[in-house]
Amino acid sequence: MARAGGVLRLAAFILAFLLILFMAFQLLEINMDFQLGSVMSRSMPSNPGSAKPFKHKCGLSKLCPPGSFAFRMASGAASVVGPRVCLDDKLIMSAVKNNVGRGINIALVNGRTGEVIKTDFFDMWGGEVAPFVTFLKGIEDGTVVLMASFDDAATKLNDEAKKLIANLGSTAIDSLGFRDNWVFVGGKGIKTKSPFELHIKNNAETNKFEGWPDVVEMEGCIPQRHD
Repeated sequence: MARAGGVLRLAAFILAFLLILFMAFQLLEINMDFQLGSVMSRSMPSNPGSAKPFKHKCGLSKLCPPGSFAFRMASGAASVVGPRVCLDDKLIMSAVKNNVGRGINIALVNGRTGEVIKTDFFDMWGGEVAPFVTFLKGIEDGTVVLMASFDDAATKLNDEAKKLIANLGSTAIDSLGFRDNWVFVGGKGIKTKSPFELHIKNNAETNKFEGWPDVVEMEGCIPQRHD
């Protein structure tokens, strides 16, 4: 019996040794495969199909052609979140930059260089329209004008202000109403109506927010002026 027990113990020891040896070889093989894979991943070019899509300026869905400025903008959201305006991959107006406010937010841009001339906002609910009219009259030829609403952009607008904005290429300004959302890109001296304008009416049946319509967003490529 003692002899049989010794044989069993020896067999168990040999089996355990072989199992440990097998596991050691397996771990060695896995480690070698991992190191080889690491070397290959560093030396081989990445798969173009797995690369992340290239980000265009201002996050546009397409690349703007040469001789144009990329832009992306959004109106305000209710009376809570201010509008955002990005031009040529630079955020030029936003709540973070602390240069937006209730009413009509406006940025003036040099149509030849893309340089921001000035940004401002005019309260069309609690303010007066006269300073806004003066501002519009002072815009020089060749200037690109970007406008975005926030909260209410229409209550204090008068016919003179609407005509000045229409002369910049707007077709929706005459129908802009209380708490409508609106974004627009035009220019001083433009000879046609602007293709860059979106307008959502304040409608209790379709509003996304209580008392306000959904945010309106727009993107595109503004042709650079060469004259």
